[in-house]
Amino acid sequence: MAQTTAPLIDRQPLAELNTLRDGPGWRRLASHLATVLLGGVLWRLDGLPWALRLLGLVVSGTGLATCFAPLHECGHRTAFRSKRLNDGVAWLMGLLSFYNSTFYRRYHQWHHRYTHQPGLDPELEDPVPTTLAGYLREISGWNWWTGKLRGHARLLWGDLSAIPYMSPELIPQIRRSIRLQFAVYGVLAAVSLIAANGFLLWSWLLPLAIGQPVLRLLLLAEHTGCAYGGDGLVNTRTTLTLAPVRWLMWNMPFHAEHHLYPSLPFHALPAAHRWIGPRLQHLDRGYLAVHRDLLGRLASLGQPA
Repeated sequence: MAQTTAPLIDRQPLAELNTLRDGPGWRRLASHLATVLLGGVLWRLDGLPWALRLLGLVVSGTGLATCFAPLHECGHRTAFRSKRLNDGVAWLMGLLSFYNSTFYRRYHQWHHRYTHQPGLDPELEDPVPTTLAGYLREISGWNWWTGKLRGHARLLWGDLSAIPYMSPELIPQIRRSIRLQFAVYGVLAAVSLIAANGFLLWSWLLPLAIGQPVLRLLLLAEHTGCAYGGDGLVNTRTTLTLAPVRWLMWNMPFHAEHHLYPSLPFHALPAAHRWIGPRLQHLDRGYLAVHRDLLGRLASLGQPA
């Protein structure tokens, strides 16, 4: 959390906002998984009009890609009161969205510790696009897929000792987690081949690829174009957007609020925004406005201010 001269939220309301509750997490998780399932059924159900099937593909794919949001929330262990439940849900959501939750939790802790600080924040190891071609490649998901394949290969077999947020005690845990994850993928691939129904390709890989550009558009807005350095009021963007987007992303569009108070559960972020919003440097109305601005100054995005 960035240090400021005075608290952004008074002590008593902050204590109330920090209260963990299971109900909101279960409701959001159930509705998120139902979206993936319903879209998948529409996509794979023979006899439906092609327009409806393609809509199902987009819905299922967007739901799968945005499983990153519950992974992120559970990685903070704020979606539910139980640490074990948070970790279990995070692992499942990582399985669906092609992240490994055990690794991501440590990576993300480092991102919060050194948000948008060059040379320290691991998210800045992936350079922001500074040309139109680079922007389109980023939004398409190409950079994400190739990076994930390299990253998972490193977690499976590579040397992890030089990663600053990896301790010798954590590395075996991460190895076990990623190997279990790929064992599940292997079983699903084998069943798909034996059944000759292409389940893994048509019901997971293709929808995830279709949904990935939506997630890239949302995540690119979180810090891109913001000031470099440790001040949470200026290094992170909150985007005011439609309720369905806030729902799919578990209120992650309130991203500056989340970074300033990462202990807040997702359902408390709209209330926190009422306190924090007026103090933010980057408070934008809609992702289209954010991306119009970013496209207008691509060449300068990678230059620390």
